Amino acid sequence: MSRSQSSGPSQRMLRVGEQVRHALSDLIQRGEVRDDVVESTVISISEVRMSPDLKIATAFVSPLGAKDDEAVIEALNRNAKFIRGRVSSALRQMKYMPEFRFRRDTSYDNFAKIDELLRSPEVVRDLDKDDEE
Repeated sequence: MSRSQSSGPSQRMLRVGEQVRHALSDLIQRGEVRDDVVESTVISISEVRMSPDLKIATAFVSPLGAKDDEAVIEALNRNAKFIRGRVSSALRQMKYMPEFRFRRDTSYDNFAKIDELLRSPEVVRDLDKDDEE
């Protein structure tokens, strides 16, 4: 039985992604990345998505309290090879060490937009109509 491509990530991709997320979080929390932008920012890694062959790890990060989110993402991508070398001991069970790519996590922005829409006067008015019926 073959898996269709639209069914989403496999259990293995999800499990490895979570292991990579923990390894990256530990590395950043310990302050091992010697970059002024990274050291001066609290960084939250919300998710790591693995490619099907497990050779590329895309980490979605949220720089907390940073003035320039893009500068933090650029700094992480600049140090991706160093990070790859430092997390290799935590991920030694993997056949290949993945290449790291860092992207800004926009899910919190999306949640805020949806919340704002749900609180808009038009939606509140329509919800009140349903309650009256």
